[in-house]
Amino acid sequence: MEFRPHAYQAHCIQKIIEIHKIGLFLDMGLGKTITTLTAVKELKYNRFQVRKVLVIAPKKVAEGTWTKEKDKWEHTKMLRVSQVLGSRAKRIRALNTPADIYIINRENVCWLVDYYKQSWPFDMVIVDESSSFKSHKAKRFKALASMGSHIDRMVELTGTPSPNGLEDLWSQIFLLDGGERLGKRYTQFRERYFDPGDRGQNIVYNYKAKPGTEESILSKISDICISMKAEDYLQLPDIIYHQVPVTLDTKAEKAYKDLERKMVLALPEDEDEISVTSAAALSNKLLQLSNGAIYDEDHEVHEIHSCKIEAFLELIESLQGKSVLVFYNFQHDRIRIMKALEKLKLRVRELRTTEDEDAWNRHEVDVLLTHPASSAYGLNLQQGGNHVIWFGLTWNYELYTQANKRLHRQGQEEKVIIHHLVSSGTRDEDVMLALEKKDDVQNWVMESLKARIRKIRQEV
Repeated sequence: MEFRPHAYQAHCIQKIIEIHKIGLFLDMGLGKTITTLTAVKELKYNRFQVRKVLVIAPKKVAEGTWTKEKDKWEHTKMLRVSQVLGSRAKRIRALNTPADIYIINRENVCWLVDYYKQSWPFDMVIVDESSSFKSHKAKRFKALASMGSHIDRMVELTGTPSPNGLEDLWSQIFLLDGGERLGKRYTQFRERYFDPGDRGQNIVYNYKAKPGTEESILSKISDICISMKAEDYLQLPDIIYHQVPVTLDTKAEKAYKDLERKMVLALPEDEDEISVTSAAALSNKLLQLSNGAIYDEDHEVHEIHSCKIEAFLELIESLQGKSVLVFYNFQHDRIRIMKALEKLKLRVRELRTTEDEDAWNRHEVDVLLTHPASSAYGLNLQQGGNHVIWFGLTWNYELYTQANKRLHRQGQEEKVIIHHLVSSGTRDEDVMLALEKKDDVQNWVMESLKARIRKIRQEV
């Protein structure tokens, strides 16, 4: 696919090239990944200003997003990627594999710094979701900061640089400028811009920003940070569709392929004899498996993998407290999502009554769960948030569009961002393509299923 950057993307690409260490604080779904990859390609192969690039990302993002995104576009396909993931032996092997971009999950940053010490080889570092480096006390921040003199270029990517307040900015900006703008020590920064808030006998529980703090901080960092919200000349669509690729682990991938093969071989040999009902049943089973669990013949639930749940939690984390409407497809998905969210300190509700609807619109809910069939019509949820996550996909185009319109409707004051969790190599990808086609979705789903059936039978 040919990449034709929007005006804001072209602006950001140019700024990455011009400014050696820069923060791109742009909302999700605005193409931060391909924007950064385009700049990397330009810097490495056209300007010869970069040798080795390191991407630090959340685990699921490291597994799938960057590789998938570079393969999607013609001009970045040639970039070589090595994923520094898995066991220590696998990570070392990946580091010794010739590549342009090395991708590591943020949990292994300390290990990486210790592994190379002063022989650090990466002259460009990209921090995907830089808000995960917001704590000045965190080991990963201290480790990466210690390599500052070895890093010529850095790009920080996040939609929410200060989820808990302006205090979160210090460590992220320090990684960019070594303390030039906001001070070399966190304590200095806090004393300058904040006053003690609630306190006990000898303990200060929190700090409150002094008058004019926000304006002062933003003006100091504006030359090395781009915020989409601050750039009002940038033209964006009203609704943004964002795909989050989910890489299945080896066990999950095998389970998926085994079930697919078993069910396909049980179908009639003649394609014309495959009924819509049997095709729908097969698709439903495969979509369940893509999500991570499946019903057996006795309607008992068997959990196969947690890959999509992990990606979902990372996505929730990256939203940093922004309210999100979550659509699930199967009841076992709902149960697993609810269980996973128990670990987080979030206000979670299921959409069942008008009181749930009202609570969402009063901003009293962080995560609102619902099935698209029960919320496709009549509900007005546009006042409560602008983010939607499709945990499990539906091929019913009307249901899909009507569900999205719960937020994307008159009264919505922000850009609506629709996130889709798509398990790579599964039925998810077929359904996603069908939804993008818009016309005659169900027929296209049927034909794509027949294509999968033919492929499997040829392999047998």
